[in-house]
Amino acid sequence: MNSSVTSAAHQAGNSPLVEWGARLGYVVVGLLHLVIAWIGIKVAWGIGGGSKKADTSGALSTIASSGTGPLLLWISVAGFLLLAVWQLTEAAVAHGETSDRVKAGAKGVMYLFFAWTTFRVTQGSSGSSEQQTEDFTAGLMGSPFGRLLVGVLGLVVLGIAGYHVVKGWKKKFLEDLREHPGDWAVHAGRVGYVAKGVALVVVGFFFLVAAVQADPDKAQGLDGALKTLKDQPFGPVLLTVVALGIAAYGVYSFARARYARV
Repeated sequence: MNSSVTSAAHQAGNSPLVEWGARLGYVVVGLLHLVIAWIGIKVAWGIGGGSKKADTSGALSTIASSGTGPLLLWISVAGFLLLAVWQLTEAAVAHGETSDRVKAGAKGVMYLFFAWTTFRVTQGSSGSSEQQTEDFTAGLMGSPFGRLLVGVLGLVVLGIAGYHVVKGWKKKFLEDLREHPGDWAVHAGRVGYVAKGVALVVVGFFFLVAAVQADPDKAQGLDGALKTLKDQPFGPVLLTVVALGIAAYGVYSFARARYARV
């Protein structure tokens, strides 16, 4: 990377606008997790029919239907974009471990995807995250060595799930913060990371099933994972516990918005 590109990346990453926007992005992440958790509880107990998607698309749809929905959606687009810019500049110019730079780059791409998804909702799109997951899996499976690639993806998701559980249980998320956020935030972060890990275990399992059965329709995202929990013994209680954990992650995200190393 030449010096002019590096300098531009440094300036972007250190911009007060990008820092403010990244913190705003974490607030948006917190809000979405709280909404997803509420939808999950409604699904668990059949409140209002429990028909909403318990994932990002369902949360965005719920926000869009509120009185301040359009404003909140545009704020979300801005937050996700600036959070993506910060992560991508960290990946480009940070001097840390290569693995840290790879994770920053992956997060940057993920936040760009969230920004694009949210923008589509502002334009009236009602696309389902579950349908996107199935379409992506079908496309991947149609490529050379497709079933193998889907299986590898399932293992990657399981690895990410394990990472979330360990990060939460050992409180490694505190390394992402510039100072101690308070015991309430630590407890919320610990529960939240573990709960997200549990949900991702189910998602990874579905990708493995899709690979083994050569059926992309078997692949499920967060909504499918949470609804699968509901179908287990004591399902409503189990889903409620996981939903409360996702809500805890949302609460932690608000603390992260203030204390994150940006």
